[in-house]
Amino acid sequence: MKQFFTLFILFTFGFSYSQTLSKKQDYFVQFNGSQLSKKVSVAEVLNHSLLKNGKMKLNVNQYADLIKLDQKITVHGNYSDSIPYYQVTIPIKSRKDIKNFLAQKDKESDSIAKPLIEDFGQYSVYNSGDKKTTMAWNDSHLVIFGLTKRYSYNDYAVTTAVDSVAVALDSTAVVVEAPYEPAVDTAYADYSDNYYAKYQKEQTAFDSIQAISQNRFLKLLFENGFTVPTSDKVHENADISCWVDYAAALNGFNSAYMALAQFTTYNKFFPNQKNWGNFVKGINVDFYFDNDNARVEEIVEYSKPIADLVGKISNRKVNKNIFNYFPAQKPLGYLTYHFNTKEILNSFPTLSAEIFSNPYILKEDIGVATDLISTLIDEDATATLFDGDLSVFLYDVTEKEVTTKTFEYDENYEYKEVMKTKKKSIPLFSVIFTSTHPTFGDKLIQLGVRKNGLVQKGNYYEIKGTQEYGNLFIFKDKDVVIIGNSIDHIFPKENSFSKEVKKELKQNYISAKVSMDKLVTAYSNSGEAKPSDIKSLNRLAQQFTDVTLYSGKKLVDNKLKFELKLNSSKGDKNIILQTLDMIEELSTK
Repeated sequence: MKQFFTLFILFTFGFSYSQTLSKKQDYFVQFNGSQLSKKVSVAEVLNHSLLKNGKMKLNVNQYADLIKLDQKITVHGNYSDSIPYYQVTIPIKSRKDIKNFLAQKDKESDSIAKPLIEDFGQYSVYNSGDKKTTMAWNDSHLVIFGLTKRYSYNDYAVTTAVDSVAVALDSTAVVVEAPYEPAVDTAYADYSDNYYAKYQKEQTAFDSIQAISQNRFLKLLFENGFTVPTSDKVHENADISCWVDYAAALNGFNSAYMALAQFTTYNKFFPNQKNWGNFVKGINVDFYFDNDNARVEEIVEYSKPIADLVGKISNRKVNKNIFNYFPAQKPLGYLTYHFNTKEILNSFPTLSAEIFSNPYILKEDIGVATDLISTLIDEDATATLFDGDLSVFLYDVTEKEVTTKTFEYDENYEYKEVMKTKKKSIPLFSVIFTSTHPTFGDKLIQLGVRKNGLVQKGNYYEIKGTQEYGNLFIFKDKDVVIIGNSIDHIFPKENSFSKEVKKELKQNYISAKVSMDKLVTAYSNSGEAKPSDIKSLNRLAQQFTDVTLYSGKKLVDNKLKFELKLNSSKGDKNIILQTLDMIEELSTK
């Protein structure tokens, strides 16, 4: 009787709980087959010898016969509302073929729990044996649908209701006097003996209700004519376009975090996930596959107040003195990053108040804290310690003798310091930044000299201590400070490379590049690479010239864009086919 009431109450609760899906989309992914098919033949990709005859031996053609790959495939869902779900929508060629395909897969399955295929006039439904996969399709589209809420024994008030009903039922039977026995705490015994069985029953009931709800939602999608999901957040010109609601994504993370945080008091001082929505509205990630490159564009949409701040921070005029120490030739890789430190400090009170606008923290306390920080920080003076110009260069990889410090036990089992010298492949690099503070940099260097941490070597200072990365040095010329391990690279004889970077930085506040051919050559000659890997590395360098990263100074419609691009040395065929060719070549030699 108790089990019946458990199932009944769970069913009633679950049915009322699963009445409507939110129309709000927390994420949307669109595979633009119509766009990609203009660049590369889908048949040419699917029939590539690597996929058909190579080691992968993927039987992709059976899916190509079912799916319209030159149309849009979408994935969307919601994980922040009361009924979290996902939906995959796929254009198909034939309703009958989908049914036959699934029926054939069922015959090949060894599962005891057999799935069920049902026809409902306008559409058909497939339920897997484990009740966790539900599909429905009509003449034009297949939908894979799932409710993502997972059952937890302590999740629902319904378990309390079930227990209350059970107590009421059991109390009617307590009429027989039992002999006196010492009082025993039965909570632990009940937990160990009955908890798992009760959990299993309610889990089974919950899964059944989820399956019923999934079918019900699919019925709502198809019974009055199926509408293909769309979103104005994704970009039609991208080959793959993704969008995620940033606040909702953090909400999903915080839900898991709060389950633990409820046992502590620290959660009272962390930002509420709703506050993050006041910073970032959403994030787009788009993929493009062309003949000569593959690129990823990430677009971050800020709220208007935050966009104004970000625009001020990213729109920095570069200190031109830094270019005097850029290498003459293109290095193996570099990153140059320029932002306005003063604007960051000016914005700190506004940002901190927004982040920590938590109901557990009094606004007066926030005001006192931000006023105190603002008082301690002199924006004009502090900003000059590090103005915001930062460049990192990787020049080469070379083999050098380096001295390292280790600790070993001697013959008397006493721990002692041991200095060891050995040959090691080390990267030659430098970090360059600007500091226009009139005295701080020079005073810091002089302090290092007095404390025997720095030794002057002409116009630079060598850093004493470990030589794990060679002889580290500090060089300062007015407002330019350089830390590195190859002093020869910081005095270029020409400025052709710096001219190229200057041009890039007129539009971007971040510019970065890794030269594949130079990096592979340097690594292959370093002695670190395995002979078996050199062939693959050389082939990679022949195929792809470099990887670049840019981010523009100016925001458009409160959006800041980052672009990561993998450039190919060839332009005769789509980069997808080029990559398949390269993998096949490497796997057959």
